[in-house]
Amino acid sequence: MIEVEQFTPVCTSHGEGPIWDGNIRALRCVDMLAGDVLTFDGSGTATRQRVGSVAATIRPRASGGLVIGTERGFALADPDGTLRAQPDLWGDTTVRMNEGGCDPQGRFYCGSMAYDEAPGRGTLYRFDPDGSTAVVLEGLTVSNGLAWTPAGDAVYHADSPTGLVSRFAFDSASGAFVHGTPFVEIDPADGLPDGLTVDAAGDVWVALWRGAAVRHYSSGGDLMDVLELPVPLVTACTFGGDDLGDLFITTSRMGVADGDQPQAGALFRCRPGASGRPAATFAG
Repeated sequence: MIEVEQFTPVCTSHGEGPIWDGNIRALRCVDMLAGDVLTFDGSGTATRQRVGSVAATIRPRASGGLVIGTERGFALADPDGTLRAQPDLWGDTTVRMNEGGCDPQGRFYCGSMAYDEAPGRGTLYRFDPDGSTAVVLEGLTVSNGLAWTPAGDAVYHADSPTGLVSRFAFDSASGAFVHGTPFVEIDPADGLPDGLTVDAAGDVWVALWRGAAVRHYSSGGDLMDVLELPVPLVTACTFGGDDLGDLFITTSRMGVADGDQPQAGALFRCRPGASGRPAATFAG
């Protein structure tokens, strides 16, 4: 059994979107509904930058700093911390951004959801390096984990309440997702697919919300391993560390009563025997 250890103190109310930022050789994540970006040193101590009412997800920029999914759009953080918010993509305050990632060509994607998780109200958006935006997928419910294959010819996407992680062929020229097919379907009794990552061998690692686990699947969809955590609200995972051999896992305290689940909201870490890939960076 792979041992999962607590890496940080409880530091998030709703931890999400971990990423190893190769520009600064450090782990980052978001405290999503607090609107904060957290940057960790080697001991697990975090510094925070508030970016708005929601910090949905982040990725490094090739020029330094970060691209950020905010409540209703995108923002750019410069290396000195200066934040440049982009125009909101919609005005409906009942819908917010949730999760995303960068493709190998340097475009950033972030998906939305209704605060009440009403079916079909989520959309996946693309933010291009020239500042333009486009709709990639519509009719989603909780647009969640997103990661590309090592070859960059396909992309995995989770829509949490459906239990589905889908695999799409990826058009690298246009950024379009095409011919989506089910990759795995997770029984709701086992949790809901949340954030995910793809390792250097092409295997898929899926965090299970309400499932107290991260599942490791082969590229063919076979369940290879289950990493158990001591808290149920497991949100996302990423490979990091100098050799990209550490798997970092975020968790949440959303709806957890004070005094319950004392480790919820901490980050966890393990060495699963796999290696990740350098995070794709935003080219803008």
